[in-house]
Amino acid sequence: MSGPEFEQWFARLLVASGFRNVTVCGGSGDRGADVTAIAPDGRRVVVQCKRQSSSNRVGSAAIQRFAGTCRDIHGGDICMLVTNSFFTAGDGIQLARQLNITLVDRNALEMWAWTGRPVLGSIVEGRPS
Repeated sequence: MSGPEFEQWFARLLVASGFRNVTVCGGSGDRGADVTAIAPDGRRVVVQCKRQSSSNRVGSAAIQRFAGTCRDIHGGDICMLVTNSFFTAGDGIQLARQLNITLVDRNALEMWAWTGRPVLGSIVEGRPS
């Protein structure tokens, strides 16, 4: 699955989970917003999707870049960084907590896809099994 295909897949997951006005806007010049949507409770969701090999984890630099654009540029109430891989332990996850960025890793994606229930409101720290 390519990066754009991953964005499309996640957008379909949002629709299936009751999100409205789901738009894929990823690509050159997206300034970190790959998908935008309205959550079932009316809050604006801004998503950055990171499709990577399972051995390549998303680190704190990606979290910092996304935090710099999600609310100020894109007006996100919920900022969600989604990966088909995992996040590096330590500073990045702590930073995400401080900045109220929801991290969704491979394990959380699998659970979301199976249950149809989003993981909003929690930081996901999945580890490979």
